[in-house]
Amino acid sequence: MAPDKLKASCLACGATNYYPLQAGGKAVVCGRCRTPLPEPGKVLEPTAEQAAVLIQEGGLPILIDFSSTTCMPCYMMAPILESLARRRAGDIVVLKVDTDRQAELAGAFKIKAVPTFVVMKKGYELGRISGAMPETDFSLWVASKA
Repeated sequence: MAPDKLKASCLACGATNYYPLQAGGKAVVCGRCRTPLPEPGKVLEPTAEQAAVLIQEGGLPILIDFSSTTCMPCYMMAPILESLARRRAGDIVVLKVDTDRQAELAGAFKIKAVPTFVVMKKGYELGRISGAMPETDFSLWVASKA
């Protein structure tokens, strides 16, 4: 039986909320700060401030994809990342960070190559890997960290 709600993290305060799947197009807001919640299963492209809140305060594990629009391996990993976000909706939050537009955030994580994937929870790094890989290998790596 499929769940009728999934966990979602607020981009404004980091609170974990339940997102009803039968929202019917209505805005779902955070129970703590009343900010609209992102739909679970989507790859999010947060601002640096939103990313910082999720990384430090979010209750769900965060998978961060540090990538560039000019990187072919990054382009190849995009559909794999989207598929993983849908399959693990409610279990993990997937963020995409463009290292060209958010160089300061990439620098804070000491990103030397793209794509680099980092799994975080409550401000702690649980794992890091760089480079393109097959979907099965990537999914297994994420599952072992988050």
